[in-house]
Amino acid sequence: MSHTKADAKKLRLGIPKGSLQDATIDLFGKAGWKIYASGRSYFPQIDDAEIECMLIRAQEMARYVHSGVLDAGLTGIDWVVESGLKVESACSLVYAKQSRQRVKWVLAVPEDSPWQRAEDLAGKTIATELVEVTKNYFASKNVSVTVEFSWGATEVKPPMLADAIVEVTETGSSLRANRLRIIDTVMESETHLIVNSASYADAWKRAKVDTLALMLRGAIDAQGQVGLMLNVHRDRLAEVLAVLPALNSPTVSSLSDGSWSAVNTILEEGVVREVIPKLKAAGATGIVEYPLNKVVL
Repeated sequence: MSHTKADAKKLRLGIPKGSLQDATIDLFGKAGWKIYASGRSYFPQIDDAEIECMLIRAQEMARYVHSGVLDAGLTGIDWVVESGLKVESACSLVYAKQSRQRVKWVLAVPEDSPWQRAEDLAGKTIATELVEVTKNYFASKNVSVTVEFSWGATEVKPPMLADAIVEVTETGSSLRANRLRIIDTVMESETHLIVNSASYADAWKRAKVDTLALMLRGAIDAQGQVGLMLNVHRDRLAEVLAVLPALNSPTVSSLSDGSWSAVNTILEEGVVREVIPKLKAAGATGIVEYPLNKVVL
């Protein structure tokens, strides 16, 4: 069958609506795709004729990917586990709204309550958005509790509307502000690029998804890292290399004046302020720090 322009191949891609939306669009920008989400439209524009985007709540992403309404989408692995549905994972991408860390679903109780562990909550009511995972967590400990679905603002429910909560947190600050104390971690989660099984079996769609995964991973790996270039006289090269963290071996090349070398490396942004003065003292000159968009290993 010959393809006409009208039925040209498309990958239907779900972008998480809500708290992860801006971070996701920013990540795609660094990976090389510009996404324009305008106003109230659920169909953001993307500068790739082979991709169609749709904004979907992260909680519902697995359902639409599993059913094939979407070929692929980005959502937390927590919502995939919660859905109980089978989808493929093309890659995991550790980025959250505030930090580059996994988020945690934690069991939290009022600060002044006597409870210290899950077993102390037998017979109590737990409020959460992550109902199935929470039920399984307590069942695995043989603790009988009532788990209620919470439509958000879960932190304010104890002690009047629930005895304890299972809530997602990046830093724990919102829980502390609501005078809650964490007593256990129920699960850790990070964003995954999930794919419909049939779509992943299609050679064209699989190649497209794998390209997205490669470039998104590259953009994630570049976050918090910078490139560093410098020149150094060959006599002092060993001194300069000794200053650089051993994480990734730097590229060393000869300059046109054979007695000098150029060194190129990638460093964690946080250590650069310590390293540059040491490099200068070790004989490095012409030190240039530059930002990275992608690191593809």
